[in-house]
Amino acid sequence: MIKLKRMGQYVFLIITSLLSIFPLVWMAISATNKSADVVKGVMMPGTYLLKNLESLMNQQNVWKAMGNSFKYAIILTIVSLIICSLAGYGFEIYHDKGKDVVMNIILLAMMVPFAATMIPLFQMFSSANLLNTTMGFILPTISTPFLIMMFRQSARSFPHDIMEAARIDGLGELAIFFKMFMPTMRSTYAAAMTITFMNAWNSYLWPKVIMTDAESITMPMLVANLKAGYTTDYGVLMLAVLLCSIPTMIVFFVLQKSFAEGITGAVK
Repeated sequence: MIKLKRMGQYVFLIITSLLSIFPLVWMAISATNKSADVVKGVMMPGTYLLKNLESLMNQQNVWKAMGNSFKYAIILTIVSLIICSLAGYGFEIYHDKGKDVVMNIILLAMMVPFAATMIPLFQMFSSANLLNTTMGFILPTISTPFLIMMFRQSARSFPHDIMEAARIDGLGELAIFFKMFMPTMRSTYAAAMTITFMNAWNSYLWPKVIMTDAESITMPMLVANLKAGYTTDYGVLMLAVLLCSIPTMIVFFVLQKSFAEGITGAVK
């Protein structure tokens, strides 16, 4: 009876896993087929991969879009981690009732949809001559309530006795943060880095608004451009989506263990 129950669990998990990876497999297979075969739902790899790649390169500046996406995502990730971790650390380590009120206000900001602030933001950035700039891309999401809350929760498990000992030894507050807090919270930083990089890489709406120059195109914008014509080559489109997905998949698979530890609040 126990073996039967366990077998049923395995069957359920296998089916769920297959359903989860099916879109990725179908995307990879479709990238090797011509558009007509993709529409027909052909599930066998084809011989059109190189032709689709050539067509994609001729239609869009893939290398420029890939380079821009990496530049924006990496800069935003690094700056966001430093700012949000400093904020979360400060809210918890230097805790008082006033900071609780400020934190509650910050969390309320999570309820405001980005579309509601997009037009005022565009007007502000246009007046400040920040269109088509890296600064214009990263500023609206340089600090997020979720990451601040995440680092604040992690800071609660940071040993205060170690901080007191470091202060007695003459270590400054910033030195405690950079030399003691950051190495201790490696898993939290890995989880935050994964979330921030994936959000920055997949960002479409704000870059579409703020990046009006063709030289500032990102990968999600490139994929959208492939559907802007009267006809869509689905083989080329699937190849572009596959290329757009690979960096985020690599980041997640490399950091998945640390990501799970960071989300659950584990401290090494």
